[in-house]
Amino acid sequence: MRIARTLEELRAHLSGHQHPAFVPTMGNLHAGHLALVRQAKPLGDVTVASIFVNRLQFLPHEDFDSYPRTWERDCTLLADAGCDVLFAPKEKVLYPEPQTFKIHPTPALADLLEGQFRPGFFVGVATVVMKLFGCVFSEAKGRRTALFGQKDYQQLMVIRRLVEQFALPIDVVAGPTQRDADGLALSSRNGYLSPAERAEAVQMSKTLQSMAAALRQGTTDIPALEAQAMDTLRARGWAPDYLVARRRSDLLPPASNNEPLVVLGAARLGSTRLIDNLEV
Repeated sequence: MRIARTLEELRAHLSGHQHPAFVPTMGNLHAGHLALVRQAKPLGDVTVASIFVNRLQFLPHEDFDSYPRTWERDCTLLADAGCDVLFAPKEKVLYPEPQTFKIHPTPALADLLEGQFRPGFFVGVATVVMKLFGCVFSEAKGRRTALFGQKDYQQLMVIRRLVEQFALPIDVVAGPTQRDADGLALSSRNGYLSPAERAEAVQMSKTLQSMAAALRQGTTDIPALEAQAMDTLRARGWAPDYLVARRRSDLLPPASNNEPLVVLGAARLGSTRLIDNLEV
């Protein structure tokens, strides 16, 4: 695996390749990231990953400074998963001056759910993804593919809309959510959980599974279903932000449960905020 720290190194490593398959990450990798790398292998002639902890998507009170940096371990895992090129720029490489030009996704999508509880989050995500696309795909002459995990459901939708709106010649491919044996969705932030919190954390996925089962069985009072799910987690000591059923097409509240739906949740357990989703 070749490592690029600068744009010049990245372009040199990608020279001669026409079809990059790209997996952007913030490091502190887990099996979900590695599954994306393996999924990327047959989709291009060079598999590229990035590690960059993006300051723009963290709110002032969030964990940018304490976000785990596990460089040596991440490099070993990526190499073992078949990554060909790792782009790991310093902040000054990707943001050589203050980033005053930013991508603002439509509020109709980006101000819901995660955007409501983390204002500006999707501006930071869309901006860094656009920059990374420019870095990785600038020399590509053929098919360009970028892979993102479905656990970040709303983020995946924002990136797909970004690619559509700017007519970018990039195929956005979703990777299925990877879970531990008990059902907990894999996340870099799971490492913050104490042993007792880790045992409790599976209740997020169990609650979403119960919501999905009720919808499949014909439940029509969706607000009551959502309120019951919130109460369930609160009673167990969680601080939920949302537990909702939404339309897959636009994440708006459904008129009925006869259209394709997704249940999504975000809640804090101790000091750790977890998110998850499940298509119905």
